[in-house]
Amino acid sequence: MQRAARYFILPLLIAQLTGCAVGYYWQAGAGQMRIVRGQEAVEKLLHAAELSADERRRLEISQEALTFAHEELLLPDNGSYRKYYDTGQPYVVWNVFAAPEFSLDPQTWCFPVAGCIAYRGYFKETNAHKYADKLGAKGADVFVGGVTAYSTLGRLKDPLLNTMLAMAEEDFIGLLFHELAHQLLYIKDDSAFNEGFATAVEREGMRRWQAGRNEPVQSQRRSTSGQRLQVLELLRDVRGRLTALYAADMDDAAKRSEKARILTGMGAEYQYLVTVWQAEGLDGRPYSAMFAKGFNNASLSAIATYDDYVPAFEVVLRNCEYDIECFYSRAGAIGALAPEQRSEQLQDLLIPSVSD
Repeated sequence: MQRAARYFILPLLIAQLTGCAVGYYWQAGAGQMRIVRGQEAVEKLLHAAELSADERRRLEISQEALTFAHEELLLPDNGSYRKYYDTGQPYVVWNVFAAPEFSLDPQTWCFPVAGCIAYRGYFKETNAHKYADKLGAKGADVFVGGVTAYSTLGRLKDPLLNTMLAMAEEDFIGLLFHELAHQLLYIKDDSAFNEGFATAVEREGMRRWQAGRNEPVQSQRRSTSGQRLQVLELLRDVRGRLTALYAADMDDAAKRSEKARILTGMGAEYQYLVTVWQAEGLDGRPYSAMFAKGFNNASLSAIATYDDYVPAFEVVLRNCEYDIECFYSRAGAIGALAPEQRSEQLQDLLIPSVSD
């Protein structure tokens, strides 16, 4: 009865909606139902002869990582990631991000469970691009990004997906920690808080996971962490320049021209970083595909949502002397603050992190 009740939530919601909202919720519910109905138990799959060695390794390591997450990181165990589903796609959903032409404040969409978030997801890529095109036709900057996994915040038992198994092993394990962190702490209407917290848990989880297995700590991640920070600093600098531009007393035509100049110039700034990395013997390609696509307000705000508060949460973790229960408690206390107070406290935490 409890399981059946879940399946009647969608029609009840749809009955209260009209127009485009009905179509959106219908595709979301149908996509989720395909996943629920098509799952197979990981334990059963591990006994299947047709599994490749790499697939078997990924499934086995996922179960080890789950045990580690529950026992060492104290992350929730609601049965998630004990089953597997093949989406038949390179991504499980495609998220649409949007922002005004002269603002980096992302457009938000509000949903019954997740609250207001800075993206709108579609199970079919074509539908995501259709919606993005509609927003773009109204003058918004838009960005469509593929997603390898998402969390139902503990309402359902989320499965492993083929899109997750295709990732590099370290990224795959880190993603498990990240998604379980969303089940532990999630604040409605605050995407930046939620993603910052989950990413901080992911990084600390990977540090402990690799240390416990006597692996080179953050082997691949450590070699690229400096590059990642340099790219994030470049993007942060560009956002600062654009914010100043949008606040300036200029006509729209002048703003549009200067905006194009700043965004076009990002390519040359990135190429300078590539030259430096190659001189240091590092791979100069990690972010080339991202920069080749170019940026706009929507993509820049999306990156800010996922990365801006991570250093603040890492400060909280250090202040707790890496005690994970202390970290969760203090993060929860910040999350319980009123939105303005929460933002102010996280911004204050960012100040000492600059010199760390």
